[in-house]
Amino acid sequence: MKILQSVEVKQIVTEKSKQILLEKYGENKRKLSKEIEQLQFQWKKTDKTKQFNSMELKVKFEKEIHHRQEKLKLLDFQIEQLHMLPLGSELKEKEVQAVIDIKVGDHWEDSIGKTAIIIKDGKIEEIR
Repeated sequence: MKILQSVEVKQIVTEKSKQILLEKYGENKRKLSKEIEQLQFQWKKTDKTKQFNSMELKVKFEKEIHHRQEKLKLLDFQIEQLHMLPLGSELKEKEVQAVIDIKVGDHWEDSIGKTAIIIKDGKIEEIR
C-alpha cells in the first residue's frame, strides 16, 4: 500500500544561502512597500470622488495597509534573525509530500518516522 507522508525540507545556512534569503526578503519588502503606497494612493483617489461610503471604505483600506505593515515587520524580524543565525545551522524551508510503501509486517514507527531532506546551496546534501 502506498501512503502520503509529510517530509521537511531543511536548508543548511551558508554565506550563499544567507545572501539569497536576504535578497528574497528585500524583494518581498519592496513589493509590500509598493503595495502600501498603491493602497494609500487608491484610497486618496477614491476618497476624493465621494462615490462610496467613506467610513466603510476607509476601514477596508486601513485594514489592508495594516496587514501589509505587519508582514513588513515580520520580514524585518526574519532578516534580523537570519543575521544572527550561525553558518551550518539548519533552517526549515518547507514541507513536501512523499509517497511511501508500507506492507503488512512493517514496523509502523519506522515506516512513518519523520523524514527530512537536507539542502546545501541548492543541492540535496542528505536524506534522513
